[in-house]
Order: sequence, then C-alpha cells, then structure tokens
Amino acid sequence: MNVIDHKAILEARMAARMRRRSFLKGVGAAAFAGAGAGFLPGLARAQQSGHIRIASLSHIDTLDPHFTGFLNAIQIINNIHNGLLKVTYDGETVRFEPDLAEEWILEDDKTHVFKLRDGVKFHDGTVCDAEAVKFSLLRVKEGEPTSPHAWKLALLDEIEIVDPLTVRLKFSKPYAFLPVALTGSTGRAGTIVSPAAVEKYGMDYGRNPVGTGPFKFVSWRENDSVELEANPDYFEPDMPKLSRATFMIMREASTAVAALMAGQIEGMSNCPLQLLPQVEAFPGATVYGGIEGNYSFVGMNTRQGPFEDVNLRRAVAYALDREALIKQAYFGRAQQAYTPISPPMSGFFDPNIATSGRGHYFDLDKAKDFRSKAANQGEIEAVYIMSERTAVSTRIAQTVAPMLAEIGIKVKLELMEPTAWVQRRNDRAFDLFDFEWVADLDPDETLYPEFRSDGSWNYPGWVNTEFDRLCAEAQEILDVAERSKLYNAAEDLLIDEAPIALIAHMPIYKVFSTKVQGFTYIPADLIDLHGVSLS
Repeated sequence: MNVIDHKAILEARMAARMRRRSFLKGVGAAAFAGAGAGFLPGLARAQQSGHIRIASLSHIDTLDPHFTGFLNAIQIINNIHNGLLKVTYDGETVRFEPDLAEEWILEDDKTHVFKLRDGVKFHDGTVCDAEAVKFSLLRVKEGEPTSPHAWKLALLDEIEIVDPLTVRLKFSKPYAFLPVALTGSTGRAGTIVSPAAVEKYGMDYGRNPVGTGPFKFVSWRENDSVELEANPDYFEPDMPKLSRATFMIMREASTAVAALMAGQIEGMSNCPLQLLPQVEAFPGATVYGGIEGNYSFVGMNTRQGPFEDVNLRRAVAYALDREALIKQAYFGRAQQAYTPISPPMSGFFDPNIATSGRGHYFDLDKAKDFRSKAANQGEIEAVYIMSERTAVSTRIAQTVAPMLAEIGIKVKLELMEPTAWVQRRNDRAFDLFDFEWVADLDPDETLYPEFRSDGSWNYPGWVNTEFDRLCAEAQEILDVAERSKLYNAAEDLLIDEAPIALIAHMPIYKVFSTKVQGFTYIPADLIDLHGVSLS
C-alpha cells in the first residue's frame, strides 16, 4: 500500500512552530535530502540524447496548469513547469519535497516563508523570482477568469516579497492541505508560470506554456502530438537526459499497444485494463502502477429531473452490484469504493471499511425500499451520458443500465465525443453520468472541490452547507486523527444524500519499453521524465 507521509509532515510542522527553525529540511526523515547548493544551475549539465515517444490516450484540454482538470494534460505540464514543491515516491511513501523552493520556514502556524533557488530562469529567459511566484499565486487565487484551483488558496491572505528570492505567505488559518496545494503537478495552485508569457499570450497561454522545467514546449498539433525539447539550463544536475519528448495523441489504445510492440513508441500514458494481459506478456515492456488515490462513481443531477428526489438517488446507490461492475468494467483489478477516501491516504483510509457498515454497497432490498419511498412510483426514464474518452465509461454505463431497470429506472444511453460530453456534464444537461477523480493525495482534494456547494467541479449540483463546514474546518486541523473524524462526518452526509453512487478505487498503469531507463513511478497518475533516458 502506498503511504503519504502526513504524519512526518505534521510532526515537523509542530516542531518548527516551537523551535522557529527552518521547516523544510526537517520534514519526513530525509524527505528533503539533496536540497540546497547541489541544485544550483550550472553545476552540472546533462548530455541530452534520445527521443522518447509516448502515446497519450486521454483528452488534453489545455497546457495551462492553472486551468486544467485533466491528468493527461498534467502529465505533460509536469515536465514543462515546476512548483514550489513537488511529489516524490520511494516505493512506499509519498512525500512533498523542494522544487523551486530551496528552503521553507514556518514562522508560525499561519505564516510560511519560501526561499527560492538562485539563478533559475523560465524558458523565455526571464528570471524566476519572488515576483513570479507572487504573480502565479495571485493568478490562481483571484485572476480572471477564475481558476478552478482557486479554492486551494482561499485561506491565503497576503503575499509579501521579502527580497528578490524570498516570499512570505500569510494565511488566515492553519492550512493542513498546503503541501499538496503548492506542488507543481497534482496541486496546480503552486505551479509557477512565466509572467511575461502570460502577458504575451493571455488566455492562449495554454497553447504556449512557458515554465522552468526540464523540457521546453515546442508545438501542439491538434489531434496529433505535443512536442517538447530539452531545457539545457535546467537547475537539477544531470537532468534532463533526453533531448526530446513527444506525446503522441492516440484515440485507440490497441493502436498504441501495437506501436509499442513494433518499437514505434516507447511508452503509454495509461494502459487500459483489457489490454494489460497482452502487455504483461510482452517481454519488451515494463508495467508500472497500482491502485492510486482515486474513485469512480455514477453521478446524478440533483438540481433537475428525477434525481432531485433524494430517495431515488439512495435507491441507485444501493442498486449497483459493485462486484459485477469491477469484473465487467475493470476486469477484476479494481477495489470496491465504499467512500471517496482511498487506500493510499494513510491515516484517513479505514482498511476495515468493508465491514464497518459505512458507505455505499450493493443491497437490492435496501435499494427497493428507498425506491418505494420515491415520489414517482411509475417507471422513470433517465438520460445517461457516456464519453468516448475511455472504454471504461461505456462498460460502466452498459453494466449499470440493467441494474437500474431492477428498480424501475429505464436508462437511455447517449454516447458522445469527449468535448461534447464535457460541455453536457458542465451544463448539467444529463440525468446520469459516470466519472472518476484521480491523483488525489489528501482527503481535502478528494472531497471538498468536488462536492462543495458552490464548487466548480460539483457537477451533480449537490448542496449541503454542513458538508461545506466540516471540510473547511478539517483544512485548519493539523492532527490526522482529528481531521479524519471531520472527513468521515462529511463523507457520511455525502453517502446519505447520494449525489453520486460510489463504484471503485482503480489501478492505473503506465507502460514503457525496456529501453526506457530511470522512470520513477509516482502514484498520482504522473509521467515524470526528469531522469529518464533511453538505452
């Protein structure tokens, strides 16, 4: 099981609060080993060679880190940009380590000082300094149009530039989610972008991203590929090792597998589960992955249509046979999700959840009982929108439909291309849809933005102010056990009113040719090419 080092982080915070000493180097038993002078630019230069080609199998909306919600985009963005912090994984523990920040000082539980690396430049030649950090954070917090990641900086009251390489962040309250929020990949809010490039390109920045990362953006050819080239002035020694990286946009996973086996590409951003046995049997490839911080669900429109009725939603939640869904949709490789909090969230996930009585599970009698309490006792017709983005969506929908027929709900399936599906979902022009939230490293991001009453990602439109209060309170608590109690209470409200019906925690797999050396798996659906080379 993957473990997030929350305890070490929080203990270090408490120690720093008492000692008023540098926080960064003490977090999580050697979590930040190697930070400091060894990362100064110019001390070591990699000899870049090799061109890696990776099949990108899911939708890419924008390469602007402050506006994307798609992990396929983040996989690319992670190699173009840096954050104040980054996510690392040693095979057992997820940690948050320094990236553009060289030192992190906790002056008190609401005041954080970040000292930046000297000499770091954006790909356009401009300096990455405290002004750039302030610009990026304010762009997320209060920019127009509103960033979907603005909630992560809602508690940020003041950004003070102490000197050109030092920035002080003052928060209104203690903020337990801060390490995740300030990572340049999964957090997005902490990704630092070039102010000059944003000013130059405006809202077209997502097509012209300029970061400080190991690779520079070259081009994005629609429905074809995204091209990157090595940044020869990258600040980490001996990185990058590759000279070029191409993310090849492929709609058909089977085509990608064939290309991998033929040596036409060296990697796949995601290997669909139905193709995994074929890939595992291929001696020229290595599979990386496992169950990550995620969950899938069937969502219901709570604002209009039949599922305004809470009892009908409850009926759906208990009518789904998860064992059958996991077998059909995930080929038996997923794990049933009773609540949104997933196994990698150490200290928050209950390993005995299956016998606890909490959460959603299959109980047809219970489903029929709730159905009998619904206002409409006749047959109900419901429009279920499916996306062509993955075969999983189609398999889930086709498996769910006959299950709902058992409780008098006739499902009309509508399959559409990804862009149209996203628009329908965002406009709440549906009765039912399925989706998954992935790459979550903390309960805050797996619950609050998705179901906060006024949240931009709250596609079911569910409103519960007590849920909002519990999640907001949990953000301010540093003790894991106390935070966990609050999140459990918030989950119980979500489970009871059922704007979604939980399905599974999914394994996510990356595949690379055996020619690829130095790839480090991170259980947040990332593709980190910093230290990758080709033999």
